[in-house]
Amino acid sequence: MHPVELTKAFRLLNHGPTSIITSAHDGKVNIMAAAWVCALDFNPPKVTIVIDSKTYTRELMEAEGTFAINLPCVKQIEMVKKVGSISGRDFPGTDKFAEYGIDTFAAQKISAPLVNDCVAWLECKIIPEPHNQNTYDLFIAEVVAAHADERVFSDGHWHFDGHGALRTIHHIAGGVFYATGEEC
Repeated sequence: MHPVELTKAFRLLNHGPTSIITSAHDGKVNIMAAAWVCALDFNPPKVTIVIDSKTYTRELMEAEGTFAINLPCVKQIEMVKKVGSISGRDFPGTDKFAEYGIDTFAAQKISAPLVNDCVAWLECKIIPEPHNQNTYDLFIAEVVAAHADERVFSDGHWHFDGHGALRTIHHIAGGVFYATGEEC
């Protein structure tokens, strides 16, 4: 993992990958898959994310004011399907990380854990916009730290050639995913 210049953080999301959102508050953690994550601004870098009001991830995000965007890759597809199909509320006494054996490491600037083996990570601080959050489930956040696996992202650009298992994944609909394709 190497740092990504914050002015280039938007490039981590520009190609529309499926994301794993992690959140933490008061010793509780959660993880979920999300498809509606988008770069919004360059400097300071901002993102938008839609998180349903019924999710446990959102409860923790709102309580803490932060969350992480983790970009999983092809080799993590089964984990993505698992964490995206069941709520963290359904794990009394444990959590999805423990249940599915998901390894994490500490973020630099927020409390949410980062998922090992992803290809990029964005640490985000929520910019409170209650109307958008309550009406549209839409959150705006500032990216306070960004990191990437330098095997597939360096000098501000993705380069997946020769790294099939490290290609990002894209949810189409109905549980169908595609891997990022070849450069044209």
